[in-house]
Amino acid sequence: METRLRRLEQTPGELERAIAGKADGELGRRPDAHNWSAKEIVCHLRDVEELFQIRFHTVLALDEPHILVLGAGADDLAAWRIGGPIGHPLDPERWALLQSLSPGEWQRGGIHLRRGRLTLEDWVASLMSHDDNHLDQLHRALDGRP
Repeated sequence: METRLRRLEQTPGELERAIAGKADGELGRRPDAHNWSAKEIVCHLRDVEELFQIRFHTVLALDEPHILVLGAGADDLAAWRIGGPIGHPLDPERWALLQSLSPGEWQRGGIHLRRGRLTLEDWVASLMSHDDNHLDQLHRALDGRP
């Protein structure tokens, strides 16, 4: 788990380095009509991070809770926050909760309505993969590639 947590902790710095010195117009430009701009990607990652924090707290507070699953419109989560400056994309301190977990707590789980029971370890793996996917997408967007 340490490797996965370190990976999650690296994402804020990677985002900040990728967007450093970029003008708002550059960050807001989509590479084509179907792909997100860098700003949309960063806002999406921030929204998903907040959603996962709620999931983590829910799994720790309740026994085998059913976990909220967003529908097809989930990609629009960030739309309401895109108008202003990005600021700090992600909070690197947000993973302190996970760092404090015992081995038994890592096995606590929740019921995902599509994927079944997922442990906290499974959720972290999913978030790590999600971050990596969108970091790649961010670099392509900044390069003007879909």
